[in-house]
Amino acid sequence: MPQARLTLDPHFTVAPVSRRVFGSFVEHLGRAVYDGIYEPGHRTANEDGFRRDVIELVRELGVSTIRYPGGNFVSGYRWEDGVGPRESRPRRLDLAWHSTETNEVGLDEFARWIKEVDGELMYAVNLGTRGVQEALDVLEYANIPSGTALSDQRIANGSPEPHAIRMWCLGNEMDGPWQLGHGTAEEYARLAAKTARAMRQLDPTLELVVCGSSGAGMPTFGDWERTVLEETYDDVDFISCHAYYEPHDGDMASFLASAVSMDRFIDSVVASADHVKAVRRSDKTMYLSFDEWNVWYQSVYNDVEKITDASEWPQAPRLLENAYSAMDAVVVGSLLISLLRHADRVTAASLAQLVNVIAPITTEPQGPAWRQTTFYPFAITSRLARGTVLDPKIDSPAMVTDAYGDVPMVDAVATHDDAAGTAAVFLVNRSLTDTVTVSIDAGPLGVESVRSAQTLHDDDYSAGNTLQDQDRVVPEPNKSARIENGTVTVTLPPVSWTALELQ
Repeated sequence: MPQARLTLDPHFTVAPVSRRVFGSFVEHLGRAVYDGIYEPGHRTANEDGFRRDVIELVRELGVSTIRYPGGNFVSGYRWEDGVGPRESRPRRLDLAWHSTETNEVGLDEFARWIKEVDGELMYAVNLGTRGVQEALDVLEYANIPSGTALSDQRIANGSPEPHAIRMWCLGNEMDGPWQLGHGTAEEYARLAAKTARAMRQLDPTLELVVCGSSGAGMPTFGDWERTVLEETYDDVDFISCHAYYEPHDGDMASFLASAVSMDRFIDSVVASADHVKAVRRSDKTMYLSFDEWNVWYQSVYNDVEKITDASEWPQAPRLLENAYSAMDAVVVGSLLISLLRHADRVTAASLAQLVNVIAPITTEPQGPAWRQTTFYPFAITSRLARGTVLDPKIDSPAMVTDAYGDVPMVDAVATHDDAAGTAAVFLVNRSLTDTVTVSIDAGPLGVESVRSAQTLHDDDYSAGNTLQDQDRVVPEPNKSARIENGTVTVTLPPVSWTALELQ
């Protein structure tokens, strides 16, 4: 049986765990909002029409910031359509997803919902078809306590307290030709800089996210980051990263090593940001908001015929509803390892998305809500990752991949909460065939016991959780975990994700 070894030391740290890394994303797309978080006729619906069963699952998932209302949707969105009496709100065509938007849910309702799930609202402004004035208007409406036309309008609309939104995204994926208002990096950078400066005149304490590339495969990747940051570096706090992963041509080994791609993507964006920092001779460090990431079978979606007749665009169609497998969950767990490994620069992230649309939670109209396989590594990591991220020294057998060459069979990251006397280790066995025994030298942490050990694995790695069998794939106790003289040993089955809670 292959053997791997990890060494944990409280002196080898990365950065404090940022709760914002466990963010998510709700876009007006498909059934993410309507029939997802919102279904007024459902037996569990609250007075605002939001499903309480979904609220409970979102709380269990442990999300922090939630990005809203898009996504591609935001580049054609008029925020004022979604406030005021519902019966007066206009129906609009959503060009991003070829759907009809009813505007039954808008900023005020979503702000109330996010309090129910103990989350933080991260709001995206429309820099596709709109600009500076509209960004200032929605900021005034949302954050000014009272005494102005727009803040008083919010109060009249039933939200007496300001929404106090701290994080604001300056548009979405503006490098993408599919995006309404797409332009060059120079054009976007000037608009983003003007918008940021204007918003800071209203509130200099805002945290602003400028658009990076919508993927590392974009032809402008790298140059886009450099150009945008040269114009906006002093005016923003984050640059965004977006990445989605799926197997290609049946290459499951490379798919299981997707975190290698995420690592390289992050390192490249950091290098671009630090280049601008050096050229500007700045003392400021630019952080990354990885505010779209997930497993997404885009090739399947791209094969679906789009409705071109706008008069037939449906309301809340079933779009991008991936059914996730055990393998997909292992990859999601490994991507979380990558995000934590870069905690010194990635201080915010958003799993895209939250409900129904490439999501860890699925619902049926008038029916149940349940956890997809990807729910579990996110929820458990969010619950256990506390304190400081450690940099474990990993000695692992290699496995061969077509996309990335030789990669470690075992990937891992750890966190340590010195004040609570706890630590957590998150591990992935990427091998399709081999079981691996891992020895973890946790002596320097003073570890005395294994409080819990959970492994997500299924002999059929294509198995998933369905309406008919909602608990087909769930984490199980890993009974192999034990400790002796400060060394923890655990056996990892192939294609598996494991979390250890140490005391």
